Amino acid sequence: MIKIDGKATSSKIKEEIADEVKQLLSKGKKQPHLAAVLIGEDGASKTYVNAKVKACEQVGFQSTLIKKDDDISEQALLDIIDTLNNDEEIDGFIVQLPLPKHIDEHKVTMAIAPEKDVDGFHPTNLGKMLLNLPSFLPATPYGIVQLLDRYNIETAGKHCVVMGRSHIVGSPMSVLMARNATSANCTVTITHSRTQNLKEITKSADILIVAIGKPEFVSADMVKEGATVIDVGIHRIEDNSKKKGFRLIGDVKYNEVAEKASAITPVPGGVGPMTIASLLMNTLQAVKNKK
Repeated sequence: MIKIDGKATSSKIKEEIADEVKQLLSKGKKQPHLAAVLIGEDGASKTYVNAKVKACEQVGFQSTLIKKDDDISEQALLDIIDTLNNDEEIDGFIVQLPLPKHIDEHKVTMAIAPEKDVDGFHPTNLGKMLLNLPSFLPATPYGIVQLLDRYNIETAGKHCVVMGRSHIVGSPMSVLMARNATSANCTVTITHSRTQNLKEITKSADILIVAIGKPEFVSADMVKEGATVIDVGIHRIEDNSKKKGFRLIGDVKYNEVAEKASAITPVPGGVGPMTIASLLMNTLQAVKNKK
């Protein structure tokens, strides 16, 4: 069984990006600049954004963090986005989700200029992805494709089952795995809460990508012998034996599924670090696109 190490892979990608940044700067080019907008005090969002800022420092990017209270008006947030859209110094930016309930996430997503949408959520970028045109890919699916590619997981002609249909992971993941490209060319089945005979479908998967948001939902009896299993879920579970008082688990029962899988991502240290690496790759691409 191969443990697909997202932490090590993301470190390698960051080294590659850092080398490219050094080359850009040596030629007198502009330093890449990524901005992040954080609304409110959500703990997970703060941790994630701080990790993004740290990653920027590691690869030689400039970073800007804009923090606002969760009572900010929708219009005030849209004004911030408009400013970032028109700031020549900013190559790409993200608005960290989730947002307070009084703010329309779709309106915010639509307001971001597609050429600076390094999260890859704007309909223009999603549409280009669907047509297999160059675009910013959604960060988590992009990271998963990178893992499959760099671990030489055979995908062409394989049956890929995607569990979950969110616009952030499940739906774009199904598109990427089906398209005519490297680490793709799969026959794809997408499952969700209304799917019948779920176990029968998942057991037929050569590649099982799990993004359903339910702790340890996938057990060994749902997985085909020798399958590749990608666990996108992450959940905090109370654990007094740990110094922090909690431990992290995924959507997959790792220990029992690992015994059947030929390759599997752990939680933590699997898909998570790749999301940030993908964000950095998209930002570097935004700089190149300006040329």
